[in-house]
Amino acid sequence: MPRLRYSRFLDPSNAVFLRWDFDFEAEIITFELQVRTAGWVGLGVTDRYSRAGSDLVVGGVSPDGNVYFSDQHLVDEDTLEEDGSQDAELQGLTEDAVYTTMRFSRPFRSCDPHDQDITSDTVRVLAAYGLDDTPKMDRERTFVKSIFLLQIVHPDDLDAPEDTIIHDLEITDFLIPEDDTTYACTFLPLPIVSKKHHIYKFEPKLVQHNETIVHHILVYACGNASALPTGISDCYGADPAFSLCTQVIVGWAVGGTSYQFPDDVGISIGTPLDPQWIRLEIHYSNFHNLPGLYDSSGIRVYYTAHLRKFDMGVLQLGVFTFPIHFIPPGAESFMSYGLCKTEKFEEMNGAPVPDIQVFGYLLHTHLAGRAIQAVQYRNGTQLRVICKDDAYDFNLQETRDLPYRVVIKPGDELLVECRYQTLDRDSLTFGGPSTINEMCLIFFFYYPRNNVSSCQGYPDIIYVAHELGEEVSDSMEGMMAMSNVEWTPESIKKVEKACKEAQQTVIIKTIDELVENTTGWIQDINPTPRGPCLESSGGKVEPQDKTPAGFRAAPIVLSRASSATLRCLPLAALLFGQGALSWLLATLQSGI
Repeated sequence: MPRLRYSRFLDPSNAVFLRWDFDFEAEIITFELQVRTAGWVGLGVTDRYSRAGSDLVVGGVSPDGNVYFSDQHLVDEDTLEEDGSQDAELQGLTEDAVYTTMRFSRPFRSCDPHDQDITSDTVRVLAAYGLDDTPKMDRERTFVKSIFLLQIVHPDDLDAPEDTIIHDLEITDFLIPEDDTTYACTFLPLPIVSKKHHIYKFEPKLVQHNETIVHHILVYACGNASALPTGISDCYGADPAFSLCTQVIVGWAVGGTSYQFPDDVGISIGTPLDPQWIRLEIHYSNFHNLPGLYDSSGIRVYYTAHLRKFDMGVLQLGVFTFPIHFIPPGAESFMSYGLCKTEKFEEMNGAPVPDIQVFGYLLHTHLAGRAIQAVQYRNGTQLRVICKDDAYDFNLQETRDLPYRVVIKPGDELLVECRYQTLDRDSLTFGGPSTINEMCLIFFFYYPRNNVSSCQGYPDIIYVAHELGEEVSDSMEGMMAMSNVEWTPESIKKVEKACKEAQQTVIIKTIDELVENTTGWIQDINPTPRGPCLESSGGKVEPQDKTPAGFRAAPIVLSRASSATLRCLPLAALLFGQGALSWLLATLQSGI
């Protein structure tokens, strides 16, 4: 059988091991679950709130050597029931002295409402097993792990230059304070090279036993005219010099791993235009206030003299974190919006800005975040959803590749929308650096590099306060007035609507700390419909269930289309709805 490229342990003791791979054109995913047991095994998909409704493919080898296998779902937290529609196809099921191994395939989206979709969102993979051949849920042998299953590029598909040099950007023997939240910053030189090189890969360098305390690590490029302080200090404390340098060049957050750039892009070092110094920022979340912990974490970069075609940059988008961002307590759902207008990019760059080609992204909110997306507009019309995750998990923040490169032209507008839930909170949540504060950020990895480092928006809080019947005269009074509001479902929806309708102030920054403001308005986001489902050959949808919205359409035939283009089409439908197919065909022809 073909080798499955992706793999992950699903449990703390490494007894449950998952391999998987997928076919975008056929919209089929293949799983292989290997468990240290002689009993039954199960694999499926669940959500963050309840096991009830989860799907679970169950199988095993009985003592007499017969194989059993079925597509099931959880009626409640503990009760399994077989689906009327069998949508999983068995490819192999074996048992030896140590492991039971089950391999099967299933469609990304079946027409069975008991099956959870496999999407480009974070997927909460459910694994379970028993010690005998009677499938019965046991919470001690049930595991859930958030995984980005549809990873576009596998690291093995990328080049690893033979002349690779490794360089560590790390903090040294830093005593982590006993505070809940610490932002530690220090300034470090980039590798000194005699000619241009490219950084092509980075990964976290974490000290053992501190992994659960290090929340994120960011590396910011410094303008070469910057006067930088020495030592280690609070990034956003008494000395403002430690918050200098705002252009992110690489970033890692909890749950992420290494990331390698596409073969044609890299971070340029070694030329007069390149940064020579960086600011290393490490966010520690020491919620248990543990004393005496020393840390030497950081980022390891890999660089080469074999140059790539393009120099890359990172653009930070979203809601300007402080002081205007807030989220009411007790909200089942609350949306925040941050606008970016690119019309001033050329003026701030000091030179013409070529089309921005986005190839990857990193999503970032804190604990209340539930979903996040970036939407592109051109000439007042929504062009596309660039990236999204409707099942965002704070504990899985990783750099992800886009299925195709997205072009941002001068004058385009970019909108970031974040959805939060605060049912467990009884006071306002403000934007800020602490994990219990909130953020709404997306980092775009793009080429060719320009000098703009961030473009973020926030609403007119005076207008928002007035809509809630509060008399205020400035932004500070507007934020203070939010504490006077009695938060009910009605007032939450009212303030959400006001924040969306308010004029946005857009703040644009460059690597050299130049700042410009402009204004704009939030446009509506057109939802993208789900694509058609795939009817099972192993049974029909139960009569009592609703009729599926649609079945898989016939394949689209393109004359003279490249195989790469054909591979993009089913994925576009999966990521952004069936309407993305017609959009992609049109834009490929028009050159957008």
